Amino acid sequence: MTVTIGVLAVQGDVREHVRVLGDLGVRATTVRRTSELDACDGLVVPGGESTTIAKLARTFDLLEPIRQRLKEGMPAFGTCAGMIMLADRLEDGAVGQETLGGLDITVRRNAFGRQVDSFEGDLEITGLDAPVHAVFIRAPWVESVGPGVEVLGRVEAGAAAGRIVAVRQGPLMATSFHPEVGGDSRVHQLFVDLVTGATTRAE
Repeated sequence: MTVTIGVLAVQGDVREHVRVLGDLGVRATTVRRTSELDACDGLVVPGGESTTIAKLARTFDLLEPIRQRLKEGMPAFGTCAGMIMLADRLEDGAVGQETLGGLDITVRRNAFGRQVDSFEGDLEITGLDAPVHAVFIRAPWVESVGPGVEVLGRVEAGAAAGRIVAVRQGPLMATSFHPEVGGDSRVHQLFVDLVTGATTRAE
């Protein structure tokens, strides 16, 4: 079965996610209007700038339709700014900043610092048989999780050791890092498996 996964295409690393999903044999499409969202079995919310993504999603009349689809159980995967967008709660958010919500987590924006503090490192991710080489760019981290949230990965070394950087709750996933960078598609495959499973159960 071929599922259709959309990438929210208002700002951020849109083409990179579309390419990785296509390489995995998924029907990948960009989403800028509700008719495109309606055709999707799952949605990727890419990295970029979370306040800009939220404002543009509202401008494109996508914010409420996406929230409704999430409430109905649509799988979604947020990376970096996308993690912020899927969080129910923010620390250091901009005044009036909106999110899509859905994940019972508290996220701290730009927790690892500014652009100059971007870094890379190997991470153990639950469900994968070898570490992922993770690229962090002005990344958030998860301050706290609710009881229904599974922690998939934590920073393993340095000053931020132990910080949560990958989570899953039901059909929702999020990472602080950019899995679309670096040629390793295994994190995306975890999400494709979530979408496939959810679509199969719905049939």
